[in-house]
Amino acid sequence: MSKRNSQAAKTAARERLRQERERQAKREKAKRQAIVAGSIVAVLAIAGGIGYAVVQSNQPTKWEEAADAKVVAPANSSGKDGTTVVIGDSKTDNVVHLFEDPRCPGCASFEQTLGETVNKGMEDGDYKIQVTLGTFLDGNLDGEGSKNALSALGAALNVSPEAFIDYKTALYSAKYHPDESTDEFAKDSYLIEVADTVDALKNNKKFQNAVEKGTYDAWAMRMSKSFDDAEGVEQTPTVKINDKKIDTPSSVAEWQTALKDAGVTK
Repeated sequence: MSKRNSQAAKTAARERLRQERERQAKREKAKRQAIVAGSIVAVLAIAGGIGYAVVQSNQPTKWEEAADAKVVAPANSSGKDGTTVVIGDSKTDNVVHLFEDPRCPGCASFEQTLGETVNKGMEDGDYKIQVTLGTFLDGNLDGEGSKNALSALGAALNVSPEAFIDYKTALYSAKYHPDESTDEFAKDSYLIEVADTVDALKNNKKFQNAVEKGTYDAWAMRMSKSFDDAEGVEQTPTVKINDKKIDTPSSVAEWQTALKDAGVTK
C-alpha cells in the first residue's frame, strides 16, 4: 500500500470514528432528555395528585353544605327554621322539654323506661312535649348517624306529630337502637327499616324519598345548633319542666314526683 493510500485510509478512519462519536453523543443526549422529561412528568403527576387530594380534602362535607343550605322546615314545626317542635293538642301551658341525641345510649335507656309514661301524660293533656335534638355524639364518636337520624325524624314530623313520636320511640327501642360505637343510623336503609315498624311511615314513599334525598338535612343542622345553644343543657338526656331543669328520672315513681314538684299534677 502506498503512503498516499495509507494516509487517505487513516483520514477516512478518523472521519468514521468522528461520525460514530457524534452519533453516540446524540444518542446519549436524547436519552438524557428522555429521562429528564420523564422525571418532570412524574413530578407533575405526583404534584397533580397531591393537589387533587388537597382540593378534595378541602371540599365541604355533605353536612357542612347542609349547615349553610336553605332550610326546608317540616310541617308541624314552628319558630325560626322550624326548630321548635311541640307535640300535644292540650290547651295547658305546661311543657315537658326533652333534649336528646339520636345515638345517645342514655336517651335510649330513658325512652325505653319512661317514654311510654311521658307520652301518655301528653296524650292525657297534662302537658305538651317539646323536643330538641342534638348531634354532638357524631363528633365525639365519629360518624353521621345522629345527623342522619335527625333528618329522618324531620321527614317523620312532616307526615304527622304522631308519626314523629312513634318513630322516635322506635329509633330508641331496645330492638333498633344501635350500640353507640356503631353508626347504623348513618344508613338510610336502616332508618327506613325502622320506619317500616311505624304504621304512618310503613312503605311511605314520600317519607322514604325525603330520607334518601336529605330533604331535611339543613333543618337537622339548624335543630342541632339550637340544641347547642340551649341554656343549661350539658348532657343527654336533659329534661326541663316549664323551663326548669330537673334531675333525669330513672323510674315512673321519680317521674311522677317530678311532675308534682313542678305543679303539673296533684
